[in-house]
Amino acid sequence: MSRIRSKDTKPELVVRSWLHRRGFRLHSKSIPGHPDVVLKKHRAIVEARCCFWHYHEGCAEARVPKSNVRFWKEKLKRNVARDAKNEDLWRDAGWNVLEQL
Repeated sequence: MSRIRSKDTKPELVVRSWLHRRGFRLHSKSIPGHPDVVLKKHRAIVEARCCFWHYHEGCAEARVPKSNVRFWKEKLKRNVARDAKNEDLWRDAGWNVLEQL
């Protein structure tokens, strides 16, 4: 489990790299919830969500580890709830939210 990253995941790096090569400025520490990519000029937030941490229902990668099952189910449930709360905050503040799976 220690190899599963919570920052700079492969999907996140791919999205950031693609946007950066096209001249977009990518980060802002002033936005609550630590979005993966912020495009201030376009008032857009891009979330590069991998299936493990964000537990996408029905996805083959959205699986609960075999050890410590109760902990992981609760943890992934909290992640999904946090994602929904952050998206609501961003939209209420006038940001466009794009989710990349």
